[in-house]
Amino acid sequence: MTQNAADMANTQRMTVVVTGASGRTGSRVAEAARAAGLTVRAASRARGFDWEDPTTWAETLRGADAAYLVYPSDVGSPAAAEGVGALAREAVGLGVRRLVLLSARGEDQALPAEEALRASGADWTIVRGTWFSQNFSEGPLVEGMVHGELVFPAGEVKEPFVDVRDIADVVVTALTSGDRYVGRTLVLTGPRLLSWREAVAEISGATGSTITYTPVPTRSYGEALAGFGVPPEEVELLTEVFETLMDGRNAHVTDDVREVLGRAPRDFADFAREAAAAGAWKA
Repeated sequence: MTQNAADMANTQRMTVVVTGASGRTGSRVAEAARAAGLTVRAASRARGFDWEDPTTWAETLRGADAAYLVYPSDVGSPAAAEGVGALAREAVGLGVRRLVLLSARGEDQALPAEEALRASGADWTIVRGTWFSQNFSEGPLVEGMVHGELVFPAGEVKEPFVDVRDIADVVVTALTSGDRYVGRTLVLTGPRLLSWREAVAEISGATGSTITYTPVPTRSYGEALAGFGVPPEEVELLTEVFETLMDGRNAHVTDDVREVLGRAPRDFADFAREAAAAGAWKA
């Protein structure tokens, strides 16, 4: 048997736990993993897995070969480092050494969770994503855009928005490439820089309707979130994270998607056209 054939056979026998399997990235990781021939074990509260209840972890992890870790709410939350570290150690203890963590590019608050993974004894890979293209089409920003306006505290800073399908493809490639990406931190971006205003303009053009972008101060945005009933601790975290990320530190692209996948990352314009065709911004 050739090495490539052996790797393919090993991949087809691999079982991967996907946390957040119903979420924005986890659902795409699960889809890409199945397409690659992996057996997916979806981990969610509906299936008996709860990040906040360590007694639920072993049953989900036992017998798996690898796991994709996405911490709920935000990887920069104060509880993330403890949670990621504890889950990673449990996984390693059960023989699940191959772990990939979704982190956030430029988010200083996420560094403790990354370090907790590194210290766990796992064969780790960290995937730092920039702002997701799909954040415009899925989640809390959509409602305002459906009504013609995105209000957000990003100023005029530019961002290399990344398609979550590229994140999923990178995660699966990292999991199925032996040791090639073990001990690596991969920073994933889209192919070009856009401001939020430019991104909304591209979405507006794709939908054929007028959607405007209104930048607001971060603190004002936090106050609005609180008014919508977002818990105070989450408002505080999001305000802190936005103030960190919106200073221009992420205004450059990387080649990591191309390095791992052998192709260019998906362009934002393609995302906008596809999401518009699927009715993402229809009232």
